[in-house]
Amino acid sequence: MAKQLFGTDGIRGVAGESPLDRRTVHAVGLALGKDLMTRGTPGEALIGMDTRESGPWIAAELAAGLAAAGIRSRFAGVVTTPGVAYLTRSDEFSAGIMISASHNPFQDNGIKVFATSGFKLPDAEEHLIEEEIFRVLPGVQPSGAESLEADPGLDREYLEHLLASIRTPLDGMTLVLDCGNGAASHLAPDLFRRAGASVHAINATPDGRNINLNCGALHVERLRAEVLARGADAGVAFDGDADRAILVAGSGKIVDGDHVMLIAARQMKADGHLEGSTVVATVMSNLGLERALAAEGIGMVRTPVGDKYVLEEMERRGARLGGEQSGHVIFREYATTGDGMLTALRVFEIAVASGKTLDELTDGLEIYPQRLVNVRVKERRSLEEMPHVNAAIAACNSAFDSRGRVLVRFSGTEPLARVMVEGPDLPLVEEFSRRIADAIRAEIG
Repeated sequence: MAKQLFGTDGIRGVAGESPLDRRTVHAVGLALGKDLMTRGTPGEALIGMDTRESGPWIAAELAAGLAAAGIRSRFAGVVTTPGVAYLTRSDEFSAGIMISASHNPFQDNGIKVFATSGFKLPDAEEHLIEEEIFRVLPGVQPSGAESLEADPGLDREYLEHLLASIRTPLDGMTLVLDCGNGAASHLAPDLFRRAGASVHAINATPDGRNINLNCGALHVERLRAEVLARGADAGVAFDGDADRAILVAGSGKIVDGDHVMLIAARQMKADGHLEGSTVVATVMSNLGLERALAAEGIGMVRTPVGDKYVLEEMERRGARLGGEQSGHVIFREYATTGDGMLTALRVFEIAVASGKTLDELTDGLEIYPQRLVNVRVKERRSLEEMPHVNAAIAACNSAFDSRGRVLVRFSGTEPLARVMVEGPDLPLVEEFSRRIADAIRAEIG
C-alpha cells in the first residue's frame, strides 16, 4: 500500500491543517516514540526547526507525543536540517526530527525524521510509523503546548563540526550570503566569517513569515545583483532549512548542483578521493553534466528525485559524492544528507586552493536547454493509462533521438505532475514540454 502521509521528504502540508493539525502532529510523535521503543532504541530524540512561526507549537506537540510513548526529547531551536542529521548521529540521539517545509512559503511546514545513524528513515519504516499514526489518532488529545526551551549549545556543536572540516581557509574571499530568512540566518554568516571570508549577509532577519519570500535558493536575483554590485568573488543562497545551496560566480553566472558536482568530482578525482570514479545524481541532472563527467573519466548513476534516494545509492556503491541539480549535494565523508553550508565551504575551498574563479572551475560544462512544467492534477495515474501523454512523449523522443530526454513524474509532496524536457534545440524543448503538459491537463488536470 502506498504511503499517505510521508512523501519524498517527510510529512508536509499547511500548518494547522491535516496532516499538520495539532492532533495529527501529536500522533506522529506518539507513533514515532512507540516505534523507537519497539526497536529497542529509547533514550532522547532531538527536535529542531527552521524559522516558520508554526515551528514552536509543532515542536511542542511532537515532544508531548514522544513523552507519552516514554521518549524524552531535547530541543535545538532554530537549526538546519543537516545540523539535525549530524547531531542525531554524533550525539547518539535515538532519532532526529526536523520541522521544516524546505523551500515552501511560511504557511507550510513539515516533519522530517532521521534514524540514530543520521540517515533519513527508509520507506518501509515510514510506512510502519504511518500505520501506527492512523491507529492511535482517534484517541489522541493534543497537549496545547506552544513552545519548548531550546538548548543553545546544540547548533554551536554543529557549527564547530563544519569549521573542523576546513582544510584551506577562505582568507581573501569576499562573499555575499542569502540566508533566505531561514535556518541559516544566524549560522551561515558566523561560519563563513570564522572560515576567513569577508561576508555580507542578506535576508538574514527572519520574522516567522518571510522565510523563502522572494529570496533564498529559489530566488537568486537579488543575490546575483549584490554579488555584481559589490564586486564579490561569489555568493551563495540557501533554502529555508539550508540543506541546499545555489551559488553565484563573481561574473553573475548561476552555479547549481550540477555545476557543484562537476567542480567537486574533478577535485576529488585528482586527490584520489572519488571512490569508483562515480557520481550519483538524479533523473533531473542535466545531460551536460553526464557528458562533462564522462570526458573526465567519471561515471554518473541516476536515481529518482530525492536526496534520500541519492544517499541510498551512494551507500550501495560506496560513492563519496552525489546530489541533485536543485542544490542538494552530499559529501559522504562529512554528512548523511545534503548540506548547503558544507557544499559552499567545499566549493570555495577548491576555488581558493586552485586560484580559480567559479567560472573557470565549471569550464567544459555545456548545459542543455531544459524546461520543467508543473501541471496541477486531480489524481495520479500511470503513463500506460494515458495514451495521449504517451503519444506526445513518443513524438518528443523520436524528434530528439539520443540527443535529448523526457521525464514525467508526480511530485512526492504536492498534487503536481512534473514534465521535464531536455535537448539541444530550445524551440523544440519548449514545444514538446508544452505538448506533453497539455496532454496531461486533458487527461487528469
